[in-house]
Amino acid sequence: MLPLVTAAPTPDWRLAVVLVVLVGVAVTASALGGLGVGRGQVTAAVRAVVQLAVVSTVIAATLRSLWWSLLFVLVMYVVATATSARRIDVARRQVPLVGAAVAAGAVPVLALSLGSGVIPFNGAGIIPIAGIVIGNTMTAATLTGRRACAELGAQRGAYEAALALGFQAPDAALLVVQPSARESLLPGLDQTRTVGLVTLPGAFVGVLLGGGTPLEAGAAQVLVLIGLMAGQAITCAVLLRLVAHGHVLRRDLAGTLPR
Repeated sequence: MLPLVTAAPTPDWRLAVVLVVLVGVAVTASALGGLGVGRGQVTAAVRAVVQLAVVSTVIAATLRSLWWSLLFVLVMYVVATATSARRIDVARRQVPLVGAAVAAGAVPVLALSLGSGVIPFNGAGIIPIAGIVIGNTMTAATLTGRRACAELGAQRGAYEAALALGFQAPDAALLVVQPSARESLLPGLDQTRTVGLVTLPGAFVGVLLGGGTPLEAGAAQVLVLIGLMAGQAITCAVLLRLVAHGHVLRRDLAGTLPR
């Protein structure tokens, strides 16, 4: 039986050339398609390279200490909260509530995965699983918040009609925004349904690149996908209620909806 080998890309000039070419392809496609995001793509690519270079150095140091690893996870959470709040465009006073929704989904998944011993409670175990879970609950919060606020703004008539029928304001708002939750959760559901058939997600590939067996990679990916399904559902449910009660709203809707 042939031994498994790692296939991680070598950080040399060839990688640099490939990255430059791929950014050029992205920008060209955006220009030809009239998408208007070329500048954003270049900025995102440069930021990704710089940030990952710094993060790689930091992680190498934090992995040696449990406390530094936990501090790094806290930084991940703060950045995720700020990013989601900015994307939803909420007032500053509402940012902690967005953070509460992100934490509501991430904490139970991390607590169960790490507390059960399935993922080792050390730097090498904590940082990867926390990054994946927090990142995906952030995405769920962003999609849920943006879609819910968009629905409230677009379907003001339906909201007012529900009020006229005797619904309380939060119930009327929830009636309008609840259908948008399905759209927010579809990417995660599709990824879980098609894993191994259409995609080989990050945890699976990461374990293989790290020298693990395909069975270990599959176990890691199943844990991640089902954990994300649970975490994103919690985050989505919590944030919908916060929107429906008027605690988290896009700036232009704050003070007018719900009422």
